[in-house]
Amino acid sequence: MDPCPFVRLTVGSLALQFPVAAKPARAAVHPSSSPCYCTIKLKNFPVQSAVVSYIPPENSTFPDATSQAPAATFHLTKSDLDRLTGKSSLFSTSKTAQLSISVYSGRRGATCGVSSGRLLGRIAVPLDLVAAESKAAVFHNGWISMGKETKKSAQFHLNVRAEPDPRFVFQFDGSPECSPQVFQIRGNIRQPVFTCKFSLRAADRNQRSRSLPLEASYSGARGWLSSFGSERERPCKERKGWSITIHDLSGSQVAVASMVTPFVASPGSDRVSRSNPGCWLILRPGDGTWKPWGRLEAWRERGSADGLGYRFELIPDSAAAGIVLAESNLSCSKGGKFVIDLNGNCVGSNASTTPRSTATSPGCSPRSSGDFGYGLWPYCMYRGFVMSATVQGEGGSGAPLMEVGVQQVNCTEDAAAFVALSAALDLSMDACRLFSQKLRKELCPPPPQDILF
Repeated sequence: MDPCPFVRLTVGSLALQFPVAAKPARAAVHPSSSPCYCTIKLKNFPVQSAVVSYIPPENSTFPDATSQAPAATFHLTKSDLDRLTGKSSLFSTSKTAQLSISVYSGRRGATCGVSSGRLLGRIAVPLDLVAAESKAAVFHNGWISMGKETKKSAQFHLNVRAEPDPRFVFQFDGSPECSPQVFQIRGNIRQPVFTCKFSLRAADRNQRSRSLPLEASYSGARGWLSSFGSERERPCKERKGWSITIHDLSGSQVAVASMVTPFVASPGSDRVSRSNPGCWLILRPGDGTWKPWGRLEAWRERGSADGLGYRFELIPDSAAAGIVLAESNLSCSKGGKFVIDLNGNCVGSNASTTPRSTATSPGCSPRSSGDFGYGLWPYCMYRGFVMSATVQGEGGSGAPLMEVGVQQVNCTEDAAAFVALSAALDLSMDACRLFSQKLRKELCPPPPQDILF
């Protein structure tokens, strides 16, 4: 499998410094006593914002950028790079892209459509993205004057760098419940790599054991299956028995996503609550049996947001408990993008139209240490960008698109596990649908048939 070229552009190590003589009489609006923030703009990408810390004039140094959380991250596809560098046109010449940063004093937000912050200055950083396609590049690291450089001008500290971040791109050829093929995409080439088989087990325990014999072979996962309540019967409304099996082109089963805890309406309501979520177990083959790889919980958030809440845990072989890699929510009406990025924020070219979820440093990782998946988290094998997956909103029947970082895939089973997770995420949107609403026919169990003797 050949990956697609991506470039990760990160902005970090933000700080502001004013000379002592430049401090105004109204200390309430000075950066030393008021919060500061900045907006970071790259052409055709959504604007990002970040808090800016104030450093007294007597401090002239700043911590290394690699030990700091990125303030903003842009993930650029090949088409993004061509557009920003002028390569999209046959007769165009290479041009230099530009990152624009506006620094404000005051709190972020707007009143009556007018920004509440006071503009302190603007900065422009040129970007040679052509060079960044093949090797890491640092475009700026250190202090820069805001406006004309004089002894009284404010100084802004930042680090702007880019590095190649290739990924495998996969797309379902339809909704997961329709048992589609999965294609790998590279430019204009679409190559089938997996097939999916969706199954809906009957509510009867005997029928269930016959309809999915694969589960009987989950010897290595029986403890997990029983502990998550797969055999628990409930007298109330529920959605259960869904599973999707990923096959490679030879027909071998390489990953499974199985609903092991039913999605049940909480008492007195028609929604799956956060206190009693449904659960999927993602399994992959290993040592002649099926082993748990990850656990996905999902529920329906209350309130005006009305979102799909979720939590995804990695299940390492040597750990007694799962390790949270992502916990957030997605819009039920619009869908969104699920992201696991152990380096920080992730904004792509489609983020302006697609709501997304985020995942930064894992829950068990020392968040303030700046490790972001490196070195200090012994149980995690994943680093940097891990994966992203689009999730259709309620009633949507599109084809989910997913990206997986090259460093996360060493074999077919690695990629298949992420495909199974993506399918489970998409199906969770339907599993968490209000029980007062009907599901699509592909997700509804067949009516019971009378047995004639």
